[in-house]
Amino acid sequence: MELLDRIPMSVAVLAALTLGLAPFVPEPHLWEKLKMLAAGTLVRPIDIFDLVLHAAPWAILIAKLARRGFAG
Repeated sequence: MELLDRIPMSVAVLAALTLGLAPFVPEPHLWEKLKMLAAGTLVRPIDIFDLVLHAAPWAILIAKLARRGFAG
C-alpha cells in the first residue's frame, strides 16, 4: 500500500483520463475491449494485454479512492 500512497492523486487521475482512454477516436480502447469481453470475443493475447494496459490506470485510481475513503 505504500507504493499506492506515493502516487499523487493528480497523476492517477491524469493517467486514467489519458492512458486509460486513449485512443479517443473512434471510441476509447478500454470501452472497446470491455465490449469484446462482454461479447466473449476477447480471446487474442494482444487484446487481453491491451485490456490490462488500458484498465491499469483506472484500477490504480479506484484503489486510491477506496483507500482514501476507508482511511477516513
